[in-house]
Amino acid sequence: MTKSRWSFATAVDTAKALAAREVSAVELAQHAIDRIKRHDGKINAICVRDFDRALEAARAADAALARGETRPLLGVPLTVKESFNVAGTPTTWGFPQHKDFKPAEDALAITRVKDAGGVILGKTNVPIALGDWQSYNEIYGTTNNPFDLGRTPGGSSGGSSAALAAGYGPLSLGTDIGGSLRVPAFHCGITAHKPSYGLVATRGHLPPALPAIPMQRDLSVIGPMARSVADLSLLLDVLAGPDPLDAGKAYRLELPPPRHTRLQDFRVLLIATDPVMPTGKAVRGAIERLATNLAEAGVAVVRESPLLPDFAASSRVYMRMLLSALSLGMPADAYAGAKDAAVKLATDDMSLAAERLRGIALGHRDWLAADGARARLKMQWHRLFESFDAVICPIMPTPAFPHDHSPDQEQRRITIDGVDHVYTDQLTWPGIATLPGLPATAIPLGLADGLPVGVQIVGPFLEDRTPLKLAELIEREFGGFVPPPMFDD
Repeated sequence: MTKSRWSFATAVDTAKALAAREVSAVELAQHAIDRIKRHDGKINAICVRDFDRALEAARAADAALARGETRPLLGVPLTVKESFNVAGTPTTWGFPQHKDFKPAEDALAITRVKDAGGVILGKTNVPIALGDWQSYNEIYGTTNNPFDLGRTPGGSSGGSSAALAAGYGPLSLGTDIGGSLRVPAFHCGITAHKPSYGLVATRGHLPPALPAIPMQRDLSVIGPMARSVADLSLLLDVLAGPDPLDAGKAYRLELPPPRHTRLQDFRVLLIATDPVMPTGKAVRGAIERLATNLAEAGVAVVRESPLLPDFAASSRVYMRMLLSALSLGMPADAYAGAKDAAVKLATDDMSLAAERLRGIALGHRDWLAADGARARLKMQWHRLFESFDAVICPIMPTPAFPHDHSPDQEQRRITIDGVDHVYTDQLTWPGIATLPGLPATAIPLGLADGLPVGVQIVGPFLEDRTPLKLAELIEREFGGFVPPPMFDD
């Protein structure tokens, strides 16, 4: 079979080719559909196929292109995470009791994608309640990593990351509260961007059967996923902006330009590991190579700074606030049990597991105290970004790990250089950007023993274009996405 140039083409290049009439939207959609039909039995990334409507949208895009219309995504095929409301298709969040729920209206983000001309091929698999770094549920089964079918693709946007790595269109749409954009990007060797908190309106991304009203869930964001950094910016520009129902009028937020456009002008604080959650040799090695490359390229790379907020303290606050936010969706009996267990915790137990338990039971007074700690943390980050343009740090401690579907995540373990650590303590690295609401761009740094490794680039609040630009320059200078061998056709 002849290798097609469209299997791993970028969205930017695809849009240019469409505008130049080098390829039709129908041809692109059919090519992606054929790849899904040929390959997805191996990875199970696409849990809801919407091929008929995709081809209908592609035909409409071709007609619009023939009329000379120009829109950012006109005719570009893409996928979206199952958790977004797409009218007429299931939105289950992996809950078996909601397997037949089909919303009547699109989520606002989906509307914006469609208005920009995007051709939605289908929806991608998730863990139940979007609550894992693995993507499996009783309705749709398990999604596998395209680099190693016995390992996780990440989660909760794991279906999207696997779809991108396998060449099912150049873009996907995901979400992030505990690393759900950045972790699957890391595990599948693609790119993703966690926007600044509140930058992208979230109406219509909510558990099944709840009313789609303007509301921003604490810590949670919607963001783009792709195989190239320029594509992240393309999709972010489509998504960004407040909810017109919430703001009272439709308008777009103008993000400032990046602080720099040349690699050597960036001031970077680089972190390779921390005792709170040490990184394995594969991740450390990739970060050290990046540090060397950046320094040789003239980047001002600093390895430690008193300006960096205390990682252990901020991780404890993050665990509390994250589990407080997630507790609303817990079954009543599980919530009651967690509250009882939290009361019995020793006051001097400062473990991350204890903080997670306290978070589930957090009363409003204690939540306000934690929110105050978060406000102070934001100011610390603000001062740090007066001296640095970006912080480069890990996303996860190890490359993709083997599937582990044991029911109690607190009892799971992740092995880092031969030492077992609590599975859920891995939340610390994603949390470094999530708690203060900072933008963070995930980029790949190649392969280690055949598995992707990468980093996240954390930037100043509402300066999303700064980490995106640094990520783009690193990608251009040192390489980016590498197709998984079994899908490189």
